[in-house]
Amino acid sequence: MGLIARQIEAAGIPTLCMTSALSITRSVNPPRAAFLDYPLGHTTGKPDAPELQQSILRDALAGFVSIDEPGGVLTLDYGWAENDDWKDQVMRPRESRGRSVTAPADDRTTRHATPQYQCEEDRERAELALALDGCPSCVFLEESVKDPRVG
Repeated sequence: MGLIARQIEAAGIPTLCMTSALSITRSVNPPRAAFLDYPLGHTTGKPDAPELQQSILRDALAGFVSIDEPGGVLTLDYGWAENDDWKDQVMRPRESRGRSVTAPADDRTTRHATPQYQCEEDRERAELALALDGCPSCVFLEESVKDPRVG
């Protein structure tokens, strides 16, 4: 994501990467990032907790103001649990039937080929916005392809 973020920033669009992998984020050096010490796959909060997710996103977006040098990382002050025992399940191999398993347990939400929404109202708003305006996230890519300054 750091490489993509730097290209988008070069086109004049500010970016902020959300991450739960601090060492990887530091190595790819995005223009700015917000780190949340949550399990991978939960970068913007816990499932089915929209208030928490909104709070995390608001705090992360504050990074546009508070991060004042390239490569800065804002650490968000949220805890996945009361202690760090959850890291034992995701960071270390687990045992299965007396033998070591090389991969940690993966309890992330199943990925789907179609968009998933937290509620029906979110789906309706997204479909209406797409019908009216196309995909606003992709517009700058389409414009940069047409831009004669881009080779």
